[in-house]
Order: sequence, then C-alpha cells, then structure tokens
Amino acid sequence: MPSIYDIKPKFQNLLRPLTKKLATNGITANQVTLAALVLSLLTGIALIFSGKQTGIYLLVPLVLFVRMALNAIDGMLAREHDMKSPLGAILNELCDVISDVALYLPFALLPEISLWIIVLLVIAAIISEMTGVIAIQIGASRRYDGPMGKSDRAFVFGALALALGLGMPSGSWLNELFGFVLLLTLATIYNRARQALTEIQA
Repeated sequence: MPSIYDIKPKFQNLLRPLTKKLATNGITANQVTLAALVLSLLTGIALIFSGKQTGIYLLVPLVLFVRMALNAIDGMLAREHDMKSPLGAILNELCDVISDVALYLPFALLPEISLWIIVLLVIAAIISEMTGVIAIQIGASRRYDGPMGKSDRAFVFGALALALGLGMPSGSWLNELFGFVLLLTLATIYNRARQALTEIQA
C-alpha cells in the first residue's frame, strides 16, 4: 500500500547539502536524533498546558515538519558520514515512538474528544512501529509499509492541528476521524507483518 514515506528519497536530496554542512561542523547523528526528541517533548508539554487556547496547535505542523527533516538528516549522517552505531539504532527507534506519544496524546484533552480513542490510536501506532522493527529479527528488512505509517500519521495530525489552530471548532466528529485513522493503523500492523513474512519466504 502506498505511503507518504515513499517520497522520502526526494526529501532527503533537498536536505543533503545541509546534512553535509552539519557533518563538517562536527554535529553527530545521535545529537540530531535527541534534538528532535527534545523538540517534540517541549511541544507536547506546551499543548498539555495550553488549556482552551487552540492557537498553540499551530506549532504542531511546524514541529512535525522540522522533526521529519531532522529524522531524515540523522539517517543520512549515519549512512553517508560513517556515524552508524548500535546506540544510534536504539535512539532512532525509541525517540520516534516517544516523540509520537508526546505530540499526539495531548489531542485527547480537546473538547468532546474521547480519551480512549486517542490512547488506543497511540498504542496502535507504537505497535505498528514495533512490527516494522520485529521484521528485522526474523530476517526481513525494516518494514515501513502503509497505509498509516509514521509520515502518514504526521500528515493527519499536522493537518488537523493546523485547522484547529486556525479556529476550526473541536467536536465529537473528530472521534470518527481518529477512529478511521485507528483502523488504518491496525491495517498497517497487519500489512507490515504480512510483507515481512512474504519477504523471508521469497
């Protein structure tokens, strides 16, 4: 199934000159990974303490875009500038999951939003990323299959946050939207597991 992740190579090409400059200045891949985590945590805290000031949600699409760029940069630093390390691999996976939790759980505090639908969605997102990593353990490649991978979730939450920040009222209809995203995330878990098994059987 297609995913926004498929456009990543073109995005990386745009960031390659900046990545090269960072490497020249001694910035490591792990430092970039941790910077993305700190940015996400601070944004999540700001959302939690914003109360009913939904204008703060305008930060979310900006932070998600910056985080996506940082994630691409840390990967290129690791691969193209000899910065791969076991610690880096651990940080890359853990920081992504923690960042997702920090940025998406605060949506449960919006008026008329079901706490449990957001919690279940965040849990499913964690499981989908874990499924992608488990593929490596059985001899397949790290799976990034859609239809609701990390980049796709970022697009949905970023677009919604932009609308909320610009004044769109929150309402119970958002529960239906989040429920649909949850279903797509469950489909992603299944798809990643199936593709991993297919890969090792080929």
